[in-house]
Amino acid sequence: MNQTYPSQLLENAVNEFSKLPGIGRKTALRLVLHLLRQEENEVFDFSEAIVKLKNEVKYCKVCHNISDTEICSICAHPARDRQTVCVVENIKDVMVIENTLQFKGLYHVLGGIISPMDGIGPGNLEIDSLVKRIPEENIKEVILALSATMEGDTTNFYIFRKLAAFKDLKISVIARGVSIGDELEYADEITLGRSIINRTLFNESFKSN
Repeated sequence: MNQTYPSQLLENAVNEFSKLPGIGRKTALRLVLHLLRQEENEVFDFSEAIVKLKNEVKYCKVCHNISDTEICSICAHPARDRQTVCVVENIKDVMVIENTLQFKGLYHVLGGIISPMDGIGPGNLEIDSLVKRIPEENIKEVILALSATMEGDTTNFYIFRKLAAFKDLKISVIARGVSIGDELEYADEITLGRSIINRTLFNESFKSN
């Protein structure tokens, strides 16, 4: 049954909130009504934060992580292991791995994984920039930390083939403590942390599958 609204402005706001992932119209209405009860300055701060996020947020020129500056705080941190790079699908995965406190290297955010069904090919991802980083930054190990799905495994293998020319480069994959089909963001921190510590050489994991 279609919801009727006493105000077109209210309906417009509900329509916009319901476009967010995981937000149905009932939840959208609850959020809008909550904002209506807030002081004007609080609503202004909320809207300004969203507008500034869209207009001013940057992506790190090195790893493509989200950042307030041209180089993100992780890439700029002098104490990070600059010879080890963890390859992840998206920005959320960086946050999840950082929360484990088990990884002290750098990251490379692909911006997705190869998925022909969704029209995403290697050219749509930050794979070429990863290849360029290897000699430029004297990287010694690349850790593939993509989701344990068919698309994730396809992307892993594609990257492995692209990096095969670097004979002294160690290419590893996180241990399968994360269940097949799981995304990193849903893995608990202890399991994910252990899977990074217990990573294995990619070619060995490929032979065992």
